[in-house]
Amino acid sequence: MTTNNTGLENAPTEIKLAVDLIYLLESNDVDPQVALAAIKIVSADLEEKLIQQTNKS
Repeated sequence: MTTNNTGLENAPTEIKLAVDLIYLLESNDVDPQVALAAIKIVSADLEEKLIQQTNKS
Protein backbone atom coordinates (compact mmCIF):
# COMPACT_ATOMS: atom_id res chain seq x y z
CA MET A 1 0.00 0.00 0.00
CA THR A 2 1.13 3.52 -0.68
CA THR A 3 1.38 5.68 2.41
CA ASN A 4 4.59 7.74 1.95
CA ASN A 5 4.54 10.91 4.05
CA THR A 6 0.83 11.58 3.78
CA GLY A 7 0.11 11.11 7.48
CA LEU A 8 -1.49 7.73 6.85
CA GLU A 9 1.16 5.71 8.67
CA ASN A 10 -1.08 5.35 11.73
CA ALA A 11 -4.39 5.22 9.88
CA PRO A 12 -6.51 2.07 10.07
CA THR A 13 -5.88 -0.47 7.35
CA GLU A 14 -9.25 0.14 5.69
CA ILE A 15 -8.43 3.85 5.33
CA LYS A 16 -5.08 3.03 3.73
CA LEU A 17 -6.77 0.61 1.35
CA ALA A 18 -9.48 3.16 0.47
CA VAL A 19 -6.85 5.80 -0.31
CA ASP A 20 -4.96 3.32 -2.50
CA LEU A 21 -8.14 2.34 -4.36
CA ILE A 22 -9.10 5.97 -4.93
CA TYR A 23 -5.62 6.69 -6.25
CA LEU A 24 -5.77 3.66 -8.54
CA LEU A 25 -9.15 4.66 -9.96
CA GLU A 26 -8.22 8.31 -10.43
CA SER A 27 -4.80 7.63 -11.93
CA ASN A 28 -6.42 5.32 -14.49
CA ASP A 29 -9.18 7.83 -15.30
CA VAL A 30 -11.92 5.36 -14.38
CA ASP A 31 -15.35 6.90 -14.84
CA PRO A 32 -16.97 7.36 -11.42
CA GLN A 33 -20.16 5.59 -12.51
CA VAL A 34 -18.18 2.59 -13.73
CA ALA A 35 -16.14 2.58 -10.52
CA LEU A 36 -19.26 2.62 -8.36
CA ALA A 37 -20.84 -0.19 -10.36
CA ALA A 38 -17.67 -2.26 -9.96
CA ILE A 39 -17.48 -1.49 -6.24
CA LYS A 40 -21.06 -2.73 -5.80
CA ILE A 41 -20.12 -6.00 -7.49
CA VAL A 42 -17.02 -6.35 -5.30
CA SER A 43 -19.04 -5.53 -2.20
CA ALA A 44 -21.66 -8.18 -3.00
CA ASP A 45 -18.91 -10.74 -3.62
CA LEU A 46 -17.17 -9.96 -0.33
CA GLU A 47 -20.44 -10.04 1.60
CA GLU A 48 -21.18 -13.48 0.13
CA LYS A 49 -17.72 -14.67 1.20
CA LEU A 50 -18.35 -13.42 4.74
CA ILE A 51 -21.67 -15.29 4.83
CA GLN A 52 -19.93 -18.45 3.66
CA GLN A 53 -17.24 -18.03 6.32
CA THR A 54 -19.91 -17.59 8.99
CA ASN A 55 -21.76 -20.70 7.84
CA LYS A 56 -18.56 -22.78 7.98
CA SER A 57 -17.92 -21.79 11.60
